[in-house]
Amino acid sequence: MLGDSLDKAVQSAFTRAIPKSAPAQMRYLVKQLKGTKAVAELLGISQRTVERYVKDQIKRPRADLAARIEREVRQRWQPQVRARAKQAAATTGGIVIDTRARFGFTAAPGSTDDARLRLITQALPPQYAARLFDAQDAGASEQQLRAIAAEGLQEIYFRDRGRRAAGLEVEFTDIDYIDFEL
Repeated sequence: MLGDSLDKAVQSAFTRAIPKSAPAQMRYLVKQLKGTKAVAELLGISQRTVERYVKDQIKRPRADLAARIEREVRQRWQPQVRARAKQAAATTGGIVIDTRARFGFTAAPGSTDDARLRLITQALPPQYAARLFDAQDAGASEQQLRAIAAEGLQEIYFRDRGRRAAGLEVEFTDIDYIDFEL
């Protein structure tokens, strides 16, 4: 969920739309992967089918194949634009997190630490954007990405950059939705 949201945020920086038709998308994948055999293995179809898409002999794939083709094209589309957007977020811009999730706390005795559903939209500084993108690039699990996001919200939103609630530990669970913006 967090990984997909991070990808969607980076894709918002694209300067051109991805190819619309299945043959155009297939030609793009063949060019990127340098051959029809690699594309066939990636998509789980025959090499001959890939060749037929490239030559416009097949124009409309079945729904599951169309979704796989589009997903693979989106992952490879405009890598330099994607890299610049990540770099800008990680060095100067930061990232905005918009979520509705259950937040609970580990705090001093006598405080209200019951978990409750909260709607939070918060800008996180560049160091948290950098950590999120680095973890995602390293293949971090959903739980690890969630821990980084929870730490960022804990420090910026709940502790107000160290000005209050010094011993507060935030638990970030039951995510209803989460969106990121660069």
